[in-house]
Amino acid sequence: MKWQQALKDYCSYLKIERGLSDNSISNYKLDILKLIGYLENHSLKVSPLEIKENIIQQFIYEVAKVVQPKSQARLISGLKSFFNYLIFEDYRKDNPLELVESPKTGRKLPDTLSKAEIDLLVSLVDLSKPEGTRNYAIIETLYGCGLRVSELINLKLSDLFFAEGFIKVTGKGNKQRFVPIAVYTQKYISIYQNEIRNHLNIKPGHEDFLFLSRRGTRLTRAMIFTIIKRLTEQSGIQKNVSPHTLRHSFATHLLEGGADLRAIQLMLGHESITTTEIYMHVDKSHLTKVVEKFHPRNINNENV
Repeated sequence: MKWQQALKDYCSYLKIERGLSDNSISNYKLDILKLIGYLENHSLKVSPLEIKENIIQQFIYEVAKVVQPKSQARLISGLKSFFNYLIFEDYRKDNPLELVESPKTGRKLPDTLSKAEIDLLVSLVDLSKPEGTRNYAIIETLYGCGLRVSELINLKLSDLFFAEGFIKVTGKGNKQRFVPIAVYTQKYISIYQNEIRNHLNIKPGHEDFLFLSRRGTRLTRAMIFTIIKRLTEQSGIQKNVSPHTLRHSFATHLLEGGADLRAIQLMLGHESITTTEIYMHVDKSHLTKVVEKFHPRNINNENV
C-alpha cells in the first residue's frame, strides 16, 4: 500500500465512520503529509505498512526542534490515530508510535450530552417507520450500556441474557465482558425484536446479529454514525455528536450519580483505570459533594 492511497482511505474513514468535520480531517491529513514530506526529503522509501519506530522517532525529534509541545503532542496523536486505523483494518500488526510519549499538555475532555439532550434525541426518532423503532433501541443501547459502535453492530441475539440482566459484549482484541442492561433498555430491544426484526427477510449469515438493516443484513458503523448525525442536526444541538458521545455520556452520568470508578472501568472495557479517570475531570461538582458527605472530618464537624 502506498502513502497516498492509505491517506485517502484514512480520510474516508474519518469522515464516514468517525463523523469528523472537514476541518478536523484536514488537520489529521496534514499530520500524515508532514511525515510523507520528511520521508521524501530524506529519500526514505518505506511504505506505511513497513515504516519502523526508529524512523518515526527521528521524525518526531526533528519536529520537536521547531514546534511547541502542544503542536508536537497533536502531531503524535494524529499519527497514532493513523497507524491505529491501519491496525484496525488489518494492514499492520503494530503501531510504530506505541512507545513514543507525548509532551505533557493536559487532556482534552470528551464531549458529553446532558440527560435532557439525550431525551431530545430519542424524542425525534420517527416511530411511525420500522427503522425508527430500531433506531430508538440502538440509541438506548448505546447510552444504556456504554457500548462502542463496533460492539453495538456485532451484538448478537445469543449475547442477550435479559433474565440475568446482562449482555455479553465483544470489545477490542475480541475480549468479552458482561455489561448490565436496564429493564428500560431491554424493553425497547424486545419491541424491536418482536415488532420489526421478526418480520425481516434475514440474509444467510446474519441471523444472529441483533440490529439489522431493512435488507436483513448487519448494520455497518457508517449507518450508525448517519443515524446519530441526522438526529443531532434535527435537534439543533451544537455539539459534535457521534455514537461515542453516548458512551461518554453513559460513563459521565454514572459517575455523577455516585458510581464507583472501578465499576465504570469494567463496564466500559477499559484496560487501564487511567483511561477511565478522564471522566473524573468532566464535572468536579459531585466530587465535592462526596467529600462533604463521606469524609470523616466533615461528618465529625457537622454541628460545629
